[in-house]
Amino acid sequence: MQWAACRSNMFILNRVLDRDARSCEDHSLSSYGALVPLIAEYSTNARAYYGLVEVYDSDAYLGDDESLQRSRTQVVAGNGYHLYLQASQRDIEVQVTIRIWDTPQRPPRGTEGTTPVSLESETGQLVVSAPTSGSAGVMDLPRPGAYNGHAAWSGREATAAYYNTCIQRGAEEQWEAEQIGAAWRKCPTTEHYTLDLWFVRESEPEDDWDE
Repeated sequence: MQWAACRSNMFILNRVLDRDARSCEDHSLSSYGALVPLIAEYSTNARAYYGLVEVYDSDAYLGDDESLQRSRTQVVAGNGYHLYLQASQRDIEVQVTIRIWDTPQRPPRGTEGTTPVSLESETGQLVVSAPTSGSAGVMDLPRPGAYNGHAAWSGREATAAYYNTCIQRGAEEQWEAEQIGAAWRKCPTTEHYTLDLWFVRESEPEDDWDE
């Protein structure tokens, strides 16, 4: 009986270790080497009309010209409520991923660039949108409030090179609209923008304009 119980315990332990090993891909190492859980993740595709994708709180629909201008040189810029992601082209869909972490994270490796960002969402909902095409998706945050983090991007250079090659070929060979659309869908790389965020505080109450 003792041997059977021992074998049963070992079986359970192995199952637990196997489960933990598989779940490591949803964790990140903190500065202390401990596993930090990924709380939430959302991903969507958006066609970057005019080369722009926006991420903002569902109530922060007003734009910010200064942040928009800065995004043209920084790739990603914002004002705390509204982020602008400047794509490398204007017709091929880009992928936007938002990840919410339990603690601050290091910027990811192997990307083409990163920059610090912050977003405050009083509603607890973040909208991913592109001008003229409307909302590409909505992410429900674990809780409303202010989040710090960083934006990272990859695939911009390769996607831009493919896009420019197609534009040139299309002009020379007089492609029809169907051929152009098929070329965009066949892009061999993905232009990808990732927002890694973590909660830092509750939203500050709005000023009472009646006083």
